[in-house]
Amino acid sequence: MTAVMDRPAVLLVAVSRPWFWPVSWVPAYMGTVLASHAWLPAAADRPRSLLALLVLGPLIWFAVLAQNDLHDLPSDRANPRKASAPLVTGRLSAGSLRRWYRLIAAASLVTAWFVGPLFVLGVAGVLALGWAYSVPPLRLKTRPGWDVAVNALVVGVVSPAAGWAITRPPWDFPWPFGLLGLLFAAALYIPTTVTDLAADASAGYTTFAVRFGRRPVFAVGLLLWVAALAFSLVLAAFDVLVPRTTLVPQLLMAPVLAAAYGLLTWRPSIFRLALLSVLFGVPTLGFALAYTGAAGTILP
Repeated sequence: MTAVMDRPAVLLVAVSRPWFWPVSWVPAYMGTVLASHAWLPAAADRPRSLLALLVLGPLIWFAVLAQNDLHDLPSDRANPRKASAPLVTGRLSAGSLRRWYRLIAAASLVTAWFVGPLFVLGVAGVLALGWAYSVPPLRLKTRPGWDVAVNALVVGVVSPAAGWAITRPPWDFPWPFGLLGLLFAAALYIPTTVTDLAADASAGYTTFAVRFGRRPVFAVGLLLWVAALAFSLVLAAFDVLVPRTTLVPQLLMAPVLAAAYGLLTWRPSIFRLALLSVLFGVPTLGFALAYTGAAGTILP
């Protein structure tokens, strides 16, 4: 078993954290649904959609997280959650990880070209943001507010826009959906800064949680979450992007989601945030059902 775990392919998958792949896959898929008014892209678009999944999953996550692992090593060594990370245990050297980063970042761009030239620009932008987040001198992870903004932008705006761009021009991407995604993504990301608070503080990393503390992080996250729920209700009330048929279910679900956010993020953990994400999947599925059933009535 030890020999299997030390194989290069296994180590590379471990760096890419497969449990993170759906974080970009789900919003990208929603962008595709939004653009096509259907559960699946048209047959002609499916090969490019599969390539997009490859880029937005293992390739881009490896590239981004490899940079993060290389520059977070001091805090990761003090973080029990990262005790089995390949770089922490020494199963993968920093030099080897840098070489793999260059290779896989290049593979991301090459594969993205077969999805579309504009898709390449989006992937290049995510790679640049990943670099800016982790690598000095910018190191946006240690600039409170910027750490939240970068992650919210990539997950909440860039990912759904990438899914949209598979079937429709990216400049037609509806800004209300981007704003909605930005608010929800920021609200879901900000509690994660608390889960690594002790390790980040001991390493001298001034993240949002290190700078402001647990209570303000909770308050800001709840405010963002409630703002996103309210904005979704407004869109449904005016039948803009969000079908009006979802208004009553949203009115019933919004207090449940707000209460769940409060309960699960007061003392956040990866498990509790996963539960919150699963719960959030219920209204997301409801939106997709209503939207695909209202094809042609929401967007031209």
